[in-house]
Amino acid sequence: MRLTFLGTGTSQGVPVIACRCSVCRSSDERDTRLRTSALLSVGDKNILFDIGPDFRQQMLREQVDHIDAILITHAHRDHVAGLDDIRSFNYVQHRKMDVFLNAEARVAIERDYHYIFEPHEYPGLPEAELHTVTGQFMAAGLEVTPIKAMHKDLPVLGYRIGDVAYITDANHIAPEEIEKLQGVKVLVINALRKAKHFSHYCLPEALEVIERVGPERAYLTHMSHEMGLHAEVSAELPEGVELAYDRLTVEI
Repeated sequence: MRLTFLGTGTSQGVPVIACRCSVCRSSDERDTRLRTSALLSVGDKNILFDIGPDFRQQMLREQVDHIDAILITHAHRDHVAGLDDIRSFNYVQHRKMDVFLNAEARVAIERDYHYIFEPHEYPGLPEAELHTVTGQFMAAGLEVTPIKAMHKDLPVLGYRIGDVAYITDANHIAPEEIEKLQGVKVLVINALRKAKHFSHYCLPEALEVIERVGPERAYLTHMSHEMGLHAEVSAELPEGVELAYDRLTVEI
């Protein structure tokens, strides 16, 4: 298994437009963050976690030539705004793209991308097959365990595939869902900033979840410029916990 972080920033990315803070002006490439997404490669299968507005750039940069399935955490624009660009993969792969998501995300995507799902004769439109997640499922031949979480009042999904779990934009995970994470070797979880936030885990809260799960390695993602400089924050983290950064590749 190989996990590639395609983007590790919040909805605004880093640097933030018009911001002059030290993080947004940093020359450290690890402080430049596209919108959050990751690619899990298992053998010849590629599973994409979320498809945000930087999707096209991320695919070209990493020279990805196929996507077998997309797992959507939730339907906020910074996590689904790249959906229109699956058309290139439709053309190359000669099939609809399999997209897995919860019921709330399905409603939003069918509304916002109605032209994909309405009957049409216009060639070249994106083609997606939506699959509503209600329990364990198979994606590209791989068993996936959904992890239910809350993003303030919005139900979101994390996903576990074998020894890897990926959760973002959460600020609450129930004990029974934490139990599903036991035994993972690699846990990816969101940590927006050091200060508490109303809908995202902050750094201390994310570290608490990591301690409860006990993975061999944990990576923090979906970070804003308010988190601080990568080099400085990294030095403060406990052993086995790292700030993810764009293009970081983890072998499992």
